[in-house]
Amino acid sequence: MILAILAGVFFWYVSDYYRAEDVALEVMAQDSGITVQDNLTILSPTYPTDTAIIFYPGAKVEAEAYLPLLDQIRQTGVACILVHMPFRMAIFDANAAEEVISQFPEFQHWYIAGHSMGGAMASQFASDHPDQVDGLILMGAYIYGDYPDEKTLTIYGSLNQSVEDHIDYTENIVEIEGGNHAQFGNYGPQKGDLPAAISAEEQQKQTVEAIEAFLAQRNG
Repeated sequence: MILAILAGVFFWYVSDYYRAEDVALEVMAQDSGITVQDNLTILSPTYPTDTAIIFYPGAKVEAEAYLPLLDQIRQTGVACILVHMPFRMAIFDANAAEEVISQFPEFQHWYIAGHSMGGAMASQFASDHPDQVDGLILMGAYIYGDYPDEKTLTIYGSLNQSVEDHIDYTENIVEIEGGNHAQFGNYGPQKGDLPAAISAEEQQKQTVEAIEAFLAQRNG
């Protein structure tokens, strides 16, 4: 009986999630360079690349909410592979990247990225598998585990104080003035988050610029 109640509470909890806004779903509908394969959404650049980013979504966020951001990253010439997590919680499959890497041997340079809890789990994967990735990209998250900050890009909004309070390293940190926690994705306001002073488009534009510069530095 107790197990049944706990299971019911769990399914109620995970069924209450942030849904992707129409602007995110339109990215999927309008672009032929985006394909779905099992639990992965693959965004391919228009020309061949040897570099790919694996992306872990934030907790209880519909994965498609990150398509506008990833679409802009892919336009810089980097493939993006969005992982749809069990129950929309990266904590249930922190090692998903291992299978992704084995599925796509055409890529020689792998980066793992994530937002919020997805960033924490991406950080854990990078810490546990340092030889499998070239670097780590965190959005609204900080290094979790033991991974070198020189191989990590940490991006957060200036209104996301809880992230800033946990950053005890100094390299490759980008603070987006007026940005908040939620606007790395397109899923609307998040409970407990401060309203941003800039648009989601502007926050994501600055995020993409930071990622492009970081990859150029790492691959250069």
